[in-house]
Amino acid sequence: MLSDSTIFVTGASRGIGREISITLAEAGANVVIASRSDELEETVEAIDEPDRTLAIRTDVTSEASVETAIEESVETFGGLDGLVNNAGIAGPTASVEEIDRKEWDQTFAVNVTGMFLTVKYASPHLRESDCAAVVNISSISGKRPLEHRTPYTASKMAVIGLTRTLAFELGEDEVRVNAICPGATHGPRIERVIERQAERRGCTYEEAKARVFTEDAALGSLVEASDVAELTTYLVSERGRHITGQDINVDAGTVWY
Repeated sequence: MLSDSTIFVTGASRGIGREISITLAEAGANVVIASRSDELEETVEAIDEPDRTLAIRTDVTSEASVETAIEESVETFGGLDGLVNNAGIAGPTASVEEIDRKEWDQTFAVNVTGMFLTVKYASPHLRESDCAAVVNISSISGKRPLEHRTPYTASKMAVIGLTRTLAFELGEDEVRVNAICPGATHGPRIERVIERQAERRGCTYEEAKARVFTEDAALGSLVEASDVAELTTYLVSERGRHITGQDINVDAGTVWY
């Protein structure tokens, strides 16, 4: 499905990013595994296709780091056909009065500016591809309130605005741009978020999980990283050739818009 395609994935060292990288490789793509974490090599080992993977230590908040990573990817594989912007942080769990300006700035630096920088340097190469796509990982929290998570929710809403605008800007060269909005997804990251919500609300972990994430979901459950990975693979492939400018929920039926 993605044979001979090259896809650049940020935040690829763990969680959703690792699952996306593995699924893309299984579909036949060359995968650039970009992360600032030491765990990026574990993703390479999980794929076990050394000729079709490239691990690059990348800090998406650094313009020089992003530019170098994109250039190395193109030099290694001869082009670029897809970009998956998955790098992101949860930010603080606190009331707006308690949030430090540095926490706000850091959340936006990773979750929004990092996407801008990767698109900035990837776009010239994507425009040259015969089948190119960008997938930005947003969140259902960018569509609905999430108490005590102001920087995160604001940043994820910004991702949706970025996606819609880029769809028209890059559409003239048939580059598709979509966002995926996952609901709470199984893994260590959401566990930490639930723990902080439990502390904030003065309740148990299971109570916080239900109140914040599952009791208002149609299926009453968290989602799996593999669900997000499968949709990502579809969107960057030829099968998604007429889908662009969309923000698609993968959330067990929590948000309806």
